[in-house]
Amino acid sequence: MNAPDQGRLALDPARHGAAIALAVIVIFNLIVTPNFFQPQTLFVNISQMATIAIVAMGMTLVIATGGIDLSVGAVMALAGALAPLIFLSDFAQANPALGLIAAIGVPILIALCCGVFNGLLVSRFGVQPIVATLILFISGRGLAQVLTNGNLQTFSHPSFSYLGTGRVLGLPFQGWLVLIIAILLSWVVARSTFGRQLLAVGGNERAARLSGIPVHRVKIGAYVICAGLAGLAGLIVVAINSASDAARIGNLMELDAIAAAVVGGTLLQGGRAPIFGAILGAVIIQLVKYTLLANGIADEVALIAKAAIIIAAVYLQQARKE
Repeated sequence: MNAPDQGRLALDPARHGAAIALAVIVIFNLIVTPNFFQPQTLFVNISQMATIAIVAMGMTLVIATGGIDLSVGAVMALAGALAPLIFLSDFAQANPALGLIAAIGVPILIALCCGVFNGLLVSRFGVQPIVATLILFISGRGLAQVLTNGNLQTFSHPSFSYLGTGRVLGLPFQGWLVLIIAILLSWVVARSTFGRQLLAVGGNERAARLSGIPVHRVKIGAYVICAGLAGLAGLIVVAINSASDAARIGNLMELDAIAAAVVGGTLLQGGRAPIFGAILGAVIIQLVKYTLLANGIADEVALIAKAAIIIAAVYLQQARKE
C-alpha cells in the first residue's frame, strides 16, 4: 500500500475531530463511569440531548447565513411560560382538546414571531446579529418571568407530557422527533431552493444578492426556523418536568447550541449547514456534561469544558482550511 492510500485511510483530526472526540468520551465512560451502558442512562442522555440537538439544528441554519442567535434560550423560556398559562386558563379547562392544541400552537407561533423580529432586525435594519438577538436574550426571559410573576408553574396533562416522557419502540419520543426534524432539514438544505439560497448567502452574501437571491427573505427564514425549534424545545422541557420555571428553562442553551453546531462542522463564517453534524455535536456536549456530573465534578467545570470544545472545534476548522 503506497503512502497516499495510507493517508486516505488514516483518521484526519481536522475532518473527523468530532467522531474522534465522541469515541474518546464513550470509551472513557465505559471504563470509568458506572452503569453508563444501562438503558436508563441511555434514555436520560437522549432526553437531555434532544433539546440541545433541536436548538442546534436551528442554530446551524442561522450560522450558515453568517449570523448568530443568542435569543434561543429566552425563546425557550417564553414558550415554556405560555404553555402552562394556557393549560391553567378557564378556556382550556372547559375545552381540553382545544386547550391542548392552543398550548402547543400558541407558544410555537409566538416563537416564530420572535424569529421574524430577529430576522427583520438583521436583514432589513442591518443590525449586527449578535446585537439584534441580544435584545430578545435580555427581554424575552424577562417577559416570561413577568407572565408567570416569577413563580414556578406546575400542571398535569398526559397528552402534553408525552412530548417529554413518551416512548416509541422503547426509545424516548424526543429522539424520534430529532431524527424527523434532521431528515426534513437535511432535505431542505440539500434539495430545496431555500437551502441552496441559504448556503449561497452564507458563502458570499454580495454575490448572492447580485445573482438575484432574496437575501432578506432567506435570512428571516433562517431565524424563524431557529426560533420555532427553540420554542419546540422549550415545550419539551416543560413536558418533561410537568412544570415551568421561566428563570431556568433554556438557561445557557445558546452556548450549548452554538457549541454543538460548531463541533458538528458548521463554519462560523457561514456557507455550510451540516444538520446531522449538529446532532453529533449535541451528543458530545451532552455526554461531556453527563460525564462530569456522573464523576462528581462541579457543574461549573462543564462551562470550561464547553469553552475548550469550541476552541478545539474552531482550531480544527482553521486547520482544515490550510
